[in-house]
Amino acid sequence: MLDSAIFAWIHQLVGWLLEPVTVAMLALLALAIWDIGVACGERFGGLVRWRLLPTGEVERRARRRLERSDLIARLGPILGLMGTLIPLGPGLAALGEGDLKVLGVAMRVAFDATVMGLLGGMVGFVLGRLRRRWYDELLDAMERETEGAR
Repeated sequence: MLDSAIFAWIHQLVGWLLEPVTVAMLALLALAIWDIGVACGERFGGLVRWRLLPTGEVERRARRRLERSDLIARLGPILGLMGTLIPLGPGLAALGEGDLKVLGVAMRVAFDATVMGLLGGMVGFVLGRLRRRWYDELLDAMERETEGAR
């Protein structure tokens, strides 16, 4: 029953996903590194310039950047898990056949994918938390300035 054509087709399809998942994870990590740079720019001067903008524009920019951080935080572990599970199937099949070399390669790929996915998730989570605090402080200060000007 498990040798049916549909299971063979699914196995083939999942095998093809390893490279796109890996490329997506690397792209996500590149985005995370770029986002670290953007956050450093915000922290060391960028947010001061935001005070000159209308509150609605500040909220729009903040929402977009928070969404990007949240996307990184959520997709990193998802891609890492996919990159972990995909090579484990062939690795376990190789173990059943006594091919420890294939199993070793599959395990290395699986663990590397896990670590990279968690790294991306961690960066996104930390950036999101920091930004939420920074944006809340900025909006509170802008609100106080608006109330003080009245």
